[in-house]
Amino acid sequence: MSHPDQTIPPPLPGTPPRDDRRSRPRGYVHFFWDLLFAALRLIGRHARGFYATVGIFLVLGGVIALLGAWAFAAVAGAVREGATQRFDDYVMRAVAARQIPALERAALEITFLGTGLVVVTIVAIAGLFLYLSRHRYSAALLLFATVGALLLNNLLKASFDRPRPQVFQWGTHVLSSSFPSGHAMSATVVYSMVAFLAARLEAKRWIRWLVILVAMMLIALIGASRVYLGVHFPSDILAGVLIGFAWAGFCLAMFEAVTLLGRRAAPVEMAKQELPPPAHDPPPPEEVKLTERDVDEAVEGAKREKDG
Repeated sequence: MSHPDQTIPPPLPGTPPRDDRRSRPRGYVHFFWDLLFAALRLIGRHARGFYATVGIFLVLGGVIALLGAWAFAAVAGAVREGATQRFDDYVMRAVAARQIPALERAALEITFLGTGLVVVTIVAIAGLFLYLSRHRYSAALLLFATVGALLLNNLLKASFDRPRPQVFQWGTHVLSSSFPSGHAMSATVVYSMVAFLAARLEAKRWIRWLVILVAMMLIALIGASRVYLGVHFPSDILAGVLIGFAWAGFCLAMFEAVTLLGRRAAPVEMAKQELPPPAHDPPPPEEVKLTERDVDEAVEGAKREKDG
């Protein structure tokens, strides 16, 4: 339900009007998203209120988290029961038989993209950029999601305490237990979040899809590199990706809900945060100084106008 006194923030510069974007055909690739957003709009109309729409995002975040947690729990249960061990050992033996020095060096370079130092550096640079460009909610979201993922992964590793594979000599050093993969989980959370926030700021559709595709490829390559280097079972990677996507989806849904609340509570302030900062502050107006001659001429002109 709309309110007559509600202020709607202006659209971002260079973006098409909202009606034009909604009227564009999405194509067959976007069928799922059309169905999802149609369902959300239908629920929103029947919900009869702004806070009900916010509640939808909250429920959606909870559903994403529950589905991801359920899938993770299924994999974790299979690992505890030993149901995945046969498949894990088969894959590890196949990888051991195909060890090539050039591929091992490439795997080392790729796996470095999922280490804590690189992940923290990416988060720091992206967060600083978002903060300086007045997207402070996005910067806070990225920091919260990253810290939460690191804490959750350490908790899960301590809980399961699965030994590392011993099929062949490791290609890198490791410090913690195996399940779930910390590289896979942190890469999934950070790269998917950065891709979402970058795509959210981009108006061109093909660039948005390119950013998301590159992020998904990085996540897959980092996970594969951990298996190739012999430090993780495939089930470790699968579990890390599942719980990573669950946590990232939950955080993103919460972010959209908080953004809606912020736009309603302070639409002008939210609009300012969504606009890029000015290139420089405008110069102060120059002070005009009048001389005695200027004053005398102004008085004489006024007298002539009055006499005329």
